[in-house]
Amino acid sequence: MDIVTKKQLNILIQLAEADKHFAQAERDMIFKIAKERNYSDEDVNLLIKNPESIGTLGALSNDQKFDYLIACIRLIFVDHKIFESELIFVKSIAIKLGFKKSVVEYLIENFDKKSSKELKSMVLIEYL
Repeated sequence: MDIVTKKQLNILIQLAEADKHFAQAERDMIFKIAKERNYSDEDVNLLIKNPESIGTLGALSNDQKFDYLIACIRLIFVDHKIFESELIFVKSIAIKLGFKKSVVEYLIENFDKKSSKELKSMVLIEYL
């Protein structure tokens, strides 16, 4: 079991539940990420039932940190509804990842305007 994937899925599950409504689109996205990384549906269901403490995230590479953060932003957009509780949660994750919390606003404003490569370049230069 890949700990990096498990931590990311755990964060996404908690983000999906931040607005008190775990939308089907959010659930589908989480299971899709898990499948792409050979993480079983059974293990995802266990995480959904028993989310783990997020803990520290500083040991990740910059690429992994960006991947965690952009996955959170994608999850916010997947159900076409952005809730304040989700934004607060993602800002706390951004800070745990070592980013400035203003990175969340930047990513939300530019998510559908710039390529992932452009976003990553700007985020790692300006917000880390």
